[in-house]
Amino acid sequence: MPDHPFIKKNAGVEVIAHRGGWRLWPENTLYAFQHAVDLGVDMLEMDIRSTKDGHIVVFHDETVTRTTNGNARVNDLTLAELKQLDAGYKWTADKGATFPFRGKGIVAPTLDEVFASFPHMRMTIEIKQKEPDIVEAFGNLIRRHGMQHRVLVACFDTGTLKRFRKLFPEVATSPGMTEGMIFYALCWLHLSAVYQPNVEVLQFPLKMGPINGSHPRLLSGARKNNIQVQIWTVDDESKMRMLIEKGVDGIITRWPDRLLKIFGRE
Repeated sequence: MPDHPFIKKNAGVEVIAHRGGWRLWPENTLYAFQHAVDLGVDMLEMDIRSTKDGHIVVFHDETVTRTTNGNARVNDLTLAELKQLDAGYKWTADKGATFPFRGKGIVAPTLDEVFASFPHMRMTIEIKQKEPDIVEAFGNLIRRHGMQHRVLVACFDTGTLKRFRKLFPEVATSPGMTEGMIFYALCWLHLSAVYQPNVEVLQFPLKMGPINGSHPRLLSGARKNNIQVQIWTVDDESKMRMLIEKGVDGIITRWPDRLLKIFGRE
């Protein structure tokens, strides 16, 4: 596969802030993204859903319960209703002894706000819902902001990704679950040339069941097909160092400060 403009060649191991680095700040918020950018991360990772009135918002869970002072499905709230909720309400670094971000005015952002705030930042964005379908609205938003070469689109649902690729072929993607598993199995059998997923980046867990995202056969198969490999979600410094030694292209972490420190970029 030829190089895509999203790919930075010879960039070393890129530091990717998972939900903006959510062990440091309230996840998937402009506050987290800004602080991650200020730290010097190479890429932001985030998730998207839609509100009741059709706005694409940056939010991981199906409901707002875990992270805010509300209790509803994101799809059942209008944008105005979602913006009334405190997105820093549940964040704590000390198991609930303190909640330092409560009442600070931190809210869930729209993707439009994220693109407007960080127009020069590269991002990996995961589509978290299948219904209602947000593929067209998402892709059109990418185009409207001129982010076609700064966004990597991810989704566990292969069908959703295939539809996105058909409508927005200029935007980089990672594999869906089925595509990823097929490629992994073929790499294990030294048959990576048999099937090449239509992707620019492989995003694999470090370890999940039988999957080992850092296995030499996977890394070798990806390189032979000119596909980069990013590993999630890695917070342990010894595992970060191991992945760096193995030559992965990116590490997705909830603690981007730890990874930056290893590189002397803190």
